[in-house]
Amino acid sequence: MTKYLIKKIKAKRNMVIKVSTLFIIILLSYSASSQTSDWIAPPESINLINPLKGDEKALVKGKKIYYQICATCHGRTGIGDGPGGKTFDPKPADHTSDKVQKQSDGELFWKITNGRGDMPTYGQLLSKKQRWQVIEYMRLLKKN
Repeated sequence: MTKYLIKKIKAKRNMVIKVSTLFIIILLSYSASSQTSDWIAPPESINLINPLKGDEKALVKGKKIYYQICATCHGRTGIGDGPGGKTFDPKPADHTSDKVQKQSDGELFWKITNGRGDMPTYGQLLSKKQRWQVIEYMRLLKKN
């Protein structure tokens, strides 16, 4: 009887290992594919309006927040060369690029709020006002 129980326990353990391994492989595949595709915000975010657009005080505060939080990965000039993002794949976005600058304020707001992969979600860390302030500063980073 004990041999039968031992055999049954080993079979269950092997099944758990196989299912766990399969789950991890699927999870890693999904994570890798979501990291390499373009990051597109949902359509409803496009029309979000920045209530602080053109506000000089918001720009100054946004720069301070950007240097404290975003520059770690995106670099102080916004080109994606910060020390915290050196090992990321994909690399942190270049905030000076046309690809980023052509996005609406609402799309950027959504991405800052929700994050993805190595990019943390800042919806809880930064207030809505602070996220809009960061976007005000990001607009200054546009390449000339």
